[in-house]
Amino acid sequence: MIGLTKSKMKPARPILFFLGFCISAPATHATKPVALVPERFANREALRLNLQAQTQMDNGDLKKAADTIELALRTDPTLWLTRYMRARLFIEQYKYDLAVQDCNWVLWKYPKFVEAALVRARANSLRGRYDESLQELNHVVRIRPHMDSYARALLYRADFLATCPNASYRNGQQAVNDARIACKLTNWSDGDSIAALAAAFAEVGDFDSAVLYAQQSLTVRGVSSERANLFQRRLALFEQHKRVPFSQ
Repeated sequence: MIGLTKSKMKPARPILFFLGFCISAPATHATKPVALVPERFANREALRLNLQAQTQMDNGDLKKAADTIELALRTDPTLWLTRYMRARLFIEQYKYDLAVQDCNWVLWKYPKFVEAALVRARANSLRGRYDESLQELNHVVRIRPHMDSYARALLYRADFLATCPNASYRNGQQAVNDARIACKLTNWSDGDSIAALAAAFAEVGDFDSAVLYAQQSLTVRGVSSERANLFQRRLALFEQHKRVPFSQ
């Protein structure tokens, strides 16, 4: 799956607003960046370290990211953002139970931060807890959060419904509907959303549409070589009238 398997889709890089201090970076999979609620007494050094860890993870340097997150935790152990960053890191390290624990802590501290709920859904899917993952995704979609998070939730759910290894959870038509909305919300500029739409069409047996959208996903500007290789493998499957295996 795109959204719910390890190292496939990375959460959008957030814009953080604390004490009038702004750390910004572009959103990866959305029309608008994630905006976090201000915390009056947040430690600026801890915030700086979180942004540094985020950049290190984006660059694939998990060892440095782990060291930076540990330093951020020592700097301010109460900052929930650091636990969110560590949950993301734990997924990359295959430590799914620990990722869930950190997300639980974040959502206890800041229940409105749906990005943590999406990471928790991803972690639960990876450890085979499909009921919990789908319930979480359904909840986030139902509450209609900020458009960026809403688009990502629809993308994750579409990919889950199109590619879950347990066939009883699959729902191709709902996946098509979700992915279409995600594509519209991202102005058809997000390769992962378009690729999810392709997988959804394959799930309902419409391989002509699957091929069409898989080809379109490869034309999106800014798609990494890793993502392009994944989309190309999927395209080859669709051209053979095959659905997407869970691992892809």
